Amino acid sequence: VQLQASGGGLVQAGGSLRLSCAASGRAVSSSTMAWFRQAPGNERAFVAAITWSGGNTLYTDSVKGRFTISRDNGKNTVYLQMNSLKVEDTAVYYCATGSPGIQVFLSTRYAYWGQGTLVTVSS
Repeated sequence: VQLQASGGGLVQAGGSLRLSCAASGRAVSSSTMAWFRQAPGNERAFVAAITWSGGNTLYTDSVKGRFTISRDNGKNTVYLQMNSLKVEDTAVYYCATGSPGIQVFLSTRYAYWGQGTLVTVSS
């Protein structure tokens, strides 16, 4: 499986960005897709996840109500719509896929990773 993340950039606080993650190589219809982020000096942290089949979603508390994860199964693509961005959202955002079971928050549970896309939020 190959994952290609895109959509990062520079935005002012309060603005919006939409990240995309396109999967290729094999069908991911039974896999969970997730976004993680890593700010300078910090560990990679869970942001959001979505199951391909059921469309169930999970979010870390700090992004609830501001970020929305969605997927287009026909395009094998997952999106992360980010609204009301804050300076503390600045990070490299990574998409990942795998079968984490109930441990969707753990990066070690995901077998495949995209290359990361940088999101910078200025004040």
